Amino acid sequence: MTTYKKPYIIAEIGCNHKGEIEIAKELIKVAKIFCNVDAVKFQKRNNIELLTKEQYNNPHPNPINSYGDTYGAHREFLEFDVDQHKELKDYCEEIGITYSTSVWDLTSAKEIASLNPTFIKIPSACNNNVEMLEWLCGHYKGEIHISTGMTTKDEIDWIVNLFKSNKRNQDLVLYNCTSGYPVPFEDVCLLDINVLLDKYKNDVKHIGFSGHHLGIAVDVAAYTLGANIIERHYTLDRTWKGTDHAASLEPMGLRKLSRDLKAVFRALNFKSQDILPIEKIQRDKLKNQKG
Repeated sequence: MTTYKKPYIIAEIGCNHKGEIEIAKELIKVAKIFCNVDAVKFQKRNNIELLTKEQYNNPHPNPINSYGDTYGAHREFLEFDVDQHKELKDYCEEIGITYSTSVWDLTSAKEIASLNPTFIKIPSACNNNVEMLEWLCGHYKGEIHISTGMTTKDEIDWIVNLFKSNKRNQDLVLYNCTSGYPVPFEDVCLLDINVLLDKYKNDVKHIGFSGHHLGIAVDVAAYTLGANIIERHYTLDRTWKGTDHAASLEPMGLRKLSRDLKAVFRALNFKSQDILPIEKIQRDKLKNQKG
């Protein structure tokens, strides 16, 4: 018998704040008050460390979305420093929502770990950075969430074994994920949640789902399959300039997703008796009526 865990919903703000701290705070406030989610998540990069010199100095591959003359300048424009991240974490604590950040490199991992958030996320692109994973296992005590987009089954095994060897696997959360923006429904591959659960449910803390699809139906299905942590990109306006806005939910979509997940959680149970009290009056009224 499956016992469903309460859904935990993460609004992935990422860089959808357009480099403006006040927009970031507005996104946090709306996520808490209007969307009723559990956590917000940003991103942290040390772009000089993460990018090659050529990548840093080349133009953005899609110039219409760029905030700078080069890809490096674009990334720096959208980057908050560690003091700004502390300001955002403090604001989250002030209004009662969990703060987190995805880290893309070792320097960023060290900076965000110094803020001691509840959890740190490792994006699919960086889940093979052994130096960063080993450092987090040894120096950061919170949960470590890892997406498995563009990752082979052998590589997922390697990640879990790394955490087991560091005795940190009970703080590990693995996310089913397909890396694309947006992802067509046939490439979401929800049944891989079953694969992760069958193989790792006794080795890791939770199995999650990080979706880049359109709409909210898929997330509810992911939850019923057993992914109790649901992460979606989130923006105030899908038409804003930037790569992630088009694959993000606006506030009303995120609010409806939160509503639906919580409703499904309440509904996923068995009847406590053959005839429920709510049914008794209908049974007396409608059952076995004479023609």
